[in-house]
Amino acid sequence: MKFEDLLLEIGGFGRFQVLILFSLCLLRINLPMHFLLHNFLAATPSHHCAIPHHEAFVNLTAQQVLLVSIPREPDGSFRSCAMFSQPQLHLLLNSSLQPENDSIVQRCQHGWVYDRSQFTSTISTQWDLVCEHRGLNQATATFFFAGVTLGAVVFGYLSDRFGRKAILLLSLVCSVVFGMLSAASVSYSMLAITRTLTGVALSGVSIIVLPLGMEWVDIQHRTFTGILISIFWSIGNMLLAMVAYLVREWHWLLVAVTGPCLLSIVCLWWVPESARWLMANGKVKQAHRHLLRCARMNGKKDFTAAAKQFPSFHLSQALRKMAIDTSPGKSYSYISLFRTPVLRKISLCAGAVWFGVAFSYYGMSLKLTGFGLNMYLSQFVFGIIEIPAKMIVYVLVNRVGRRQSQAWSLILTGVCIGANILIPKSFSSLRSVVATMGKGFSEAAFTTVFLYTSELYPTVLRQNGMGYTSFMARLGGALAPLVYLMDEVWRSLPEVTYCGVAVCCGSAAFLLPETLNMRLPEGIEDIE
Repeated sequence: MKFEDLLLEIGGFGRFQVLILFSLCLLRINLPMHFLLHNFLAATPSHHCAIPHHEAFVNLTAQQVLLVSIPREPDGSFRSCAMFSQPQLHLLLNSSLQPENDSIVQRCQHGWVYDRSQFTSTISTQWDLVCEHRGLNQATATFFFAGVTLGAVVFGYLSDRFGRKAILLLSLVCSVVFGMLSAASVSYSMLAITRTLTGVALSGVSIIVLPLGMEWVDIQHRTFTGILISIFWSIGNMLLAMVAYLVREWHWLLVAVTGPCLLSIVCLWWVPESARWLMANGKVKQAHRHLLRCARMNGKKDFTAAAKQFPSFHLSQALRKMAIDTSPGKSYSYISLFRTPVLRKISLCAGAVWFGVAFSYYGMSLKLTGFGLNMYLSQFVFGIIEIPAKMIVYVLVNRVGRRQSQAWSLILTGVCIGANILIPKSFSSLRSVVATMGKGFSEAAFTTVFLYTSELYPTVLRQNGMGYTSFMARLGGALAPLVYLMDEVWRSLPEVTYCGVAVCCGSAAFLLPETLNMRLPEGIEDIE
């Protein structure tokens, strides 16, 4: 008897599962509010060098002081990172004149003045992370995602070793602690460290929520579960825009986006541990208790497990038999992903797909511009347009299967990137349409890969598999921006690279097994 048969008897998608998914979806909202926070946390408003008081400025207006103190760019705007060593009063007579020589232009000596009309305070204005220190501003995002990369490995192993719920609770508690410490940062070093640790902690939420939800639903509702949880990422994306619009001071913005983690901790207390994991690790009594609770909530109060197939067995006896079949007590690690032939093939191909999905996704995202809207509205709109793309994925993965959907969505992403290399830049409207289509295919590939991967690995290794593939994705995301430096070799080389990687990695998906309407594997022997 398999767990899927037992799940159908006690209710594979009833009130019990709905409440679990509702709680887990609330947890999912937390992720984009931190993952995409850098856009607002580290925003750099317009700025120019601070100008010390000078007796020649007594009768000058503020605009005239800028005119004689700050050199201009070719487009007429004031430079952000330079000032005149001495006031150039002759510019008052003719502002179009150029400085007599560059020797009178120097770096800012007295700090900067920022335009605070949009942001009250950001980390850029707090610690002057502009001009020669601009790299430190961008590094805060790098530190966060480095933490996410490390956390994917750590929490993937821990959740397979000690259980989904316990490690998910640990992840949320650590997220609250480090998130609040980030808000209380008194130096850039403290912020960098606490943001890195926040990334480590949130990675646990990222890789555990979806598998935990899918391990409690039947085969027919797995796709719905995956897409539903994914949609709440988009909702979190929109909520971030609203919160950032209302909270313009970076300390309180961090508090505002970390606060929902406290609500998530409360919601998690009700969510049960995965019965699949409990049985795979020989914890029959706990699994028995959760399954009876599921049966009662789903209206199966008089349920007796496997009554038709095993008349002499009660629920606890059926569970013991399944626990024995899944080899309880055996220890698994990331090395286990590559020990057996089929599992090794799955891990290599899935790792390549995840790398290609993230590499092309972030590569395209860095090139796409907004809709001519302010950054808050752009953030909100980008969250909205993800939802229809995910609805289309829901139809496709159920009609044509996971493998075909994954492969072609990633390949078509590469095709769109490659097409824009050939389309002349004078056809700007056509290039925008093709780029938008590519972004849609990229979103579809990302949504599919989360669902697909959680179905590929057996229960005893599912979180190790999610941790490993998430690590590959973060690696792809980290390398994607660096590819733009290759345009010094050949102008189109970055786009050719994104295109080639997307097509090759998408093709690797054809080597993976189809999982549509298949039982979730419990042990390694189920896929070998």
